[in-house]
Amino acid sequence: MAETTVIETADLRKRYGDTEAVRGLTLQVPGGSIFGFLGRNGAGKTTTIKLLLGMARPSGGDARVFNLPASSGPSSVAIRRRTGFVSEDKDLYDFMTVEEMIRFTAPLYPKWRKDLEERYLRKFELRPSQTVKSLSRGMRTKLALLLALCRGADLLILDEPTSGLDPAMTEEVLQALVVHVASEQMTVFFSSHQIAEVEQIADHVAIIDHGRSVVAGALDDLRERYRRIQLVFDADAPAWTFTSPGVQRIRRKGRVITLISSAGSGHVANEARALHPVSIDVTPLSLKDIFLETVVSED
Repeated sequence: MAETTVIETADLRKRYGDTEAVRGLTLQVPGGSIFGFLGRNGAGKTTTIKLLLGMARPSGGDARVFNLPASSGPSSVAIRRRTGFVSEDKDLYDFMTVEEMIRFTAPLYPKWRKDLEERYLRKFELRPSQTVKSLSRGMRTKLALLLALCRGADLLILDEPTSGLDPAMTEEVLQALVVHVASEQMTVFFSSHQIAEVEQIADHVAIIDHGRSVVAGALDDLRERYRRIQLVFDADAPAWTFTSPGVQRIRRKGRVITLISSAGSGHVANEARALHPVSIDVTPLSLKDIFLETVVSED
């Protein structure tokens, strides 16, 4: 693994009985990135996170974090000591106060940052005397995020961090993440099915479907490469098999052929001209478009 790669998986697999939750997943997460891990509910995102943190053992393949094998007991402990993790359930002790939850957590992490603790108590408007049980869902998310951000971690892993939050609180949480990463030089790996949130803050993304990665790369690069090419003909569209590199999907309907390319439009357009279409229209794809075009339908 390169020194700048914080997370790497190769052909990672996890089976639960007859269900293969992760099916040959290969990922590379660069250090210092905000890496969005996109997929529908049930795509394998949470299982992948459990494998990365050593909370589950893989059925096959390899997962490494900080160049340490996540499946090794001692190594997984070392990984978790350097990682802040916020689960979708925001695991907190309801009987504690905010202050007690902080004081319980801080001694577990030698690099705990008291300055960040004070900053986020103010920023998130968390009252130390308030019980965890009395916190709203949004405030529980803020407390869980505080506990993760203050431990001096090199890596922050978030599982659906804004689930159930209203738009204003979602924006606050996302901006806090961006500012923190910029000032503290850490890596963020966050899973979500909220495409707009990923597009707002991520610089790298992977789209996972049915337990495997279908798209991965720097977000700007993906936007540059992915194109929709629409060909219109005088009569019914020809049944042509396109051989140009990067062709991901072809649809024919009446006089129209629509193609999705992950390698720009040049080669496809050149090949299409031999079919003498009336028009060739090329449009870029947003991350939402890429997601919808590459995630396999259920039927």
